[in-house]
Amino acid sequence: MQTLIIGHKNPDMDAICSAICYAEFKSLSGQAPAQAGRCGNTNQRIDYALKRFGFEAPDFISDVRPQVGDVMETDVVCARHDEPVFEAFGRLGDQRFRGLPVIDARGGCLGLISAFKISRHVFPALGNAEQSREVHASLEAIRRTLGATLLAGNADKEIRNHVLVVVAMQTDSFQKRLGSLDLERTVLIVGDRRNIQRMAIEAGVRSLVISGGLGIEPDLLELAKIRGTVVMGSSRDTATTVLLARSAVSAGDLVSDEFLALPPDLPLAEARSQVAMSPQFAFPVLDDDGLLVGILSKSDFLKPVPRQLILVDHNELSQAVSGAGDVPIVEILDHHRIGAAPTQQPILFLNRPVGSTCSIVADCFEREGIAIPANVAGLLMCGLLSDTLNLTSPTTTDFDRGLMVRLSRIAGVEPTALASEIFSVGSPLLTMTPTQAVMADCKEYDEAGHRFCVSQLEELSFSHFEEKREPLLAALETYRASKGYDFAAMLVTDINTQNSLLLVQGSAEFVRLIDFPDASEKIWRLDGIVSRKKQLLPYLTALVGRLT
Repeated sequence: MQTLIIGHKNPDMDAICSAICYAEFKSLSGQAPAQAGRCGNTNQRIDYALKRFGFEAPDFISDVRPQVGDVMETDVVCARHDEPVFEAFGRLGDQRFRGLPVIDARGGCLGLISAFKISRHVFPALGNAEQSREVHASLEAIRRTLGATLLAGNADKEIRNHVLVVVAMQTDSFQKRLGSLDLERTVLIVGDRRNIQRMAIEAGVRSLVISGGLGIEPDLLELAKIRGTVVMGSSRDTATTVLLARSAVSAGDLVSDEFLALPPDLPLAEARSQVAMSPQFAFPVLDDDGLLVGILSKSDFLKPVPRQLILVDHNELSQAVSGAGDVPIVEILDHHRIGAAPTQQPILFLNRPVGSTCSIVADCFEREGIAIPANVAGLLMCGLLSDTLNLTSPTTTDFDRGLMVRLSRIAGVEPTALASEIFSVGSPLLTMTPTQAVMADCKEYDEAGHRFCVSQLEELSFSHFEEKREPLLAALETYRASKGYDFAAMLVTDINTQNSLLLVQGSAEFVRLIDFPDASEKIWRLDGIVSRKKQLLPYLTALVGRLT
């Protein structure tokens, strides 16, 4: 079972750091391994913090929806295109499918071969009875299928159309029959009838199969070598020998090359709709190079998906990684309002009104009596400092302050100095495009049937804002329209003065309700407001409640 720990879309420092540190907690506490992930890009500040304490950015995971690759069979029983169908048919009883995929030398899938098609070849319809005498195969394939011993000549691997002829007649009758045979294509099946054997060899029959485990005299073997007749000894009786010889045809000759294949990254819901009405017994799973990597049957859709989620720094599906609603959510660690993502069963849900999710993760270490490694303590500090603007945000609690003292002692880092390092890295207004700035730390909300989003940027001052004002408003409107939101808001915060500017794009009906002091058109001054979660969001949701 794969367990992923992922923060919200457009992750901030706290979402990334809490995911990494909670994965470390899982490992150090002896619990089942869990993998930290992210469903959005990092930024320069996050990258700095990760490098500062020796961590790599978590793997990017865009979608956790169950995929074909999650439930497909990877140990695939298949047939090589050049092997006798007899050998392929023998594997059918060892697995649950009614046929096999056929592959070429490089592992590419050529199509499917079904048990029905094999049986129709071995036992043709009455109207095609004459076809039962023909076999498109090499002499070596016929020998292998019969399990025969090579007595004379060379059973080559050249595939050609052979004709099976059983001699169950008197010598005179056979003498007359010889004249009508295409000797170069004839595989003569006979018992220990010396006269028949000699006549066939002298006539130049391509191959002679001695059935029933019966012998052939040495002088006739010498004659066969001289005349170029291949002689094989089969331990099978004549009827069985004929039947098996028919199944020496190569799997590639019976393959159905019109088939539905699936990629391993196809969501299961889409795969289900594609295969629902297909008569295929199974569906090859091919990678981008056409190589066979698995096989899927309709019963595989009933398998439980081997993936589960732990959400950190959010608890609403609208903010979660794509597909979160399609896999089990087994834990949630958060410090925001309760939205809450639906779960299939009772789960561990830690939601505390503290300054950051990193505070909750640090508390997990302390409650379990697990020593926090110095680099983990440093990363927890980064998440806490970033989310509380160096412990100055109104979301900061005494618990956060006490925790910071303990983490600082473990990491050997002074909090104010670390905060200065983090916030001095890469002004978002200067290092991001307007669109990137809007999306960098953007959260989506659904309140009373109204969908909206709120972004936040933290700057050391508003010195760069004026030149970015119009591009930011344009990007905010473009993003709002692309998502179909009722309105889109952006909070630009000066962490030194503890003031913010609010940008809003949306309906005139909503904009009229905003009663903060105007800074300019569609921009308002929010003195003393720095927290999206605790100060701005309650205000916006109250305004939404006033909409008709």
